[in-house]
Amino acid sequence: MPRFFSFTGVGVVFLGLFGFVVAGAAQGQKVGAPPEASNMRLAGYDNLQHRSAYQSTIFHQGNRWIAYIGHHGGTHDVPKPVNPLTGQAEYSGTSIVDVTDPAHPKYLHHIPGEEGLDEQGGAQMARVCSGLKSDPSKVYLLRTFGNSAHEIWNVTDPANPALVTRISGIKGTHKNFWECDTGIAYIVSGAPDWRTNRMTQVYDLSDPAHPVKIRDFGLVGQQPGATGPVPAPVHGMISMGPQGNRIYFGYGTNKGGVVQIIDRRKLLQGPKEPTPDNLRYPVVGQFEMSPLNGAHTTFPLGTMPIQEFAKDHEGSMRNMIMVVDEQIKNECDEPRQMVWFVDATVEQKPMVVSHFTVPEASGNFCQRGGRFGSHSSNESMAPVFYRKLAFVTWFNAGLRAIDIRDPYRPREVGYFIPSITEATEKRCVKVDGQDRCKVAIQSNNAETDERGYIYVVDRANTGLHILELTGEARQIAGLP
Repeated sequence: MPRFFSFTGVGVVFLGLFGFVVAGAAQGQKVGAPPEASNMRLAGYDNLQHRSAYQSTIFHQGNRWIAYIGHHGGTHDVPKPVNPLTGQAEYSGTSIVDVTDPAHPKYLHHIPGEEGLDEQGGAQMARVCSGLKSDPSKVYLLRTFGNSAHEIWNVTDPANPALVTRISGIKGTHKNFWECDTGIAYIVSGAPDWRTNRMTQVYDLSDPAHPVKIRDFGLVGQQPGATGPVPAPVHGMISMGPQGNRIYFGYGTNKGGVVQIIDRRKLLQGPKEPTPDNLRYPVVGQFEMSPLNGAHTTFPLGTMPIQEFAKDHEGSMRNMIMVVDEQIKNECDEPRQMVWFVDATVEQKPMVVSHFTVPEASGNFCQRGGRFGSHSSNESMAPVFYRKLAFVTWFNAGLRAIDIRDPYRPREVGYFIPSITEATEKRCVKVDGQDRCKVAIQSNNAETDERGYIYVVDRANTGLHILELTGEARQIAGLP
């Protein structure tokens, strides 16, 4: 493994075999140029067969750590990348990578996805559970299959996955959530009779071979038979399980965002017919964002002490949610999407109390090419980072480390913008009717593991970067 040394005090990071970088100095990216970094360094890399990557789950499986990474469909240039393990061209689906030794990731298997380009094909989502009541010794992968189905695979041997079942008959998919302790799954679908392409179907998947549907759910106005404007589709949700009894739903991506705080027990046990009253029944609180912003990730931070309020007789502890929007258009051709911190201490009336964004001038990001703006945060609640640091992807501005110990005053304490490669795909905008194309990093999603490693995948075919913290960011996490 290469040795790393950090000299962040003078704005220079030495990255061992990966070269020097002057933090924040570069105004564009070229193949062969080093990454841009502050308080982060590269620990390992895998090119993921040059596939566009989305959601990743890092799973502690026996004595190994396995990364399950969902992919978008192909591109017009390369609709079916070649899998070097088989020598065959395969539609992008799910990469399975052993990351036990982050410096030497080992690509184990690729499960092909659905035919189709971009978000119309592939297998974007990857959630993994073990300990399910049907057979606690087995490990299962829940993934999307393009926009037409959800699949469950037996990945007890991650190098030899086997299909268990498929839930089909839908028209859209996206960011699922699976409770491993109960087997309850909240899967983003598009039921044919609903008025939106993405709503929520709740299933009991504790016996993966025999899925049991519990109900359909969505915003009032999306249900069958409704009239009038259709609210923004669901993007995803995060459940706190039976003990927390809350599920946090996010609707919209870059506009018309809605955040819902749901009573889990009422959702699962309440009346199932999707009438307006029944859809409202489990809602504890609902927050409508500005029409200019969406709600991609709704990450519950739970009850946190606010230092500024420590001497107040009331309100020194606040229930916080971090809401991340998704930038959609290239080269800043829409309102800026960013991170919002919502105080939901009074759940019926949540309110934004702070925000975080990357200063555009710090890297001339609107001119770099591709998207510039927030996309997604890590979702792990492992103690190593939870309520201390959040990791949010910012497309061409890479991965940003945010100190959230005081969510009323979030601040950046590190970043990592990966190097582009020969495989990094160009992004284009129309100028006078002609395509103007640039190549730039498009950091898409991030996740962490309990050891303190951070994983960031790229939307533009640049692969998986495994990172570790240095300097102040490492001190905040309490890592040795």
